[in-house]
Amino acid sequence: MGKYRTVIVYEDYFERFLDTQPQKTRAKILQILRIVEELEVIPEKYLKHIEGTTGLYEIRVAFEKKQLRIFCCFDEGKVIVLLSGFQKKTQKTPAKEIQKALQYMNNYFNAKE
Repeated sequence: MGKYRTVIVYEDYFERFLDTQPQKTRAKILQILRIVEELEVIPEKYLKHIEGTTGLYEIRVAFEKKQLRIFCCFDEGKVIVLLSGFQKKTQKTPAKEIQKALQYMNNYFNAKE
């Protein structure tokens, strides 16, 4: 199957999150990232826009009763930039995590200029 988009990582925030996960969970996260790269239309089950933001999305990973979220943004349409990740423990995404991801996204785009 071909790729419709490419996933890249900004800084080491996502990698530090990934390193804290057990091996099976890491494998599931990488599987979802492949799906995001390969599907032409990504179902909301896997990728959702964060309401109240401009350009911030979350990749959703459900595995072994865990709800994991990976914040990301699009760059030039076909590149998904992974910003950070966390384990969701409440119904609502914590504002602190959203603010952190927005800061990383701004830093990414400012560094490109």
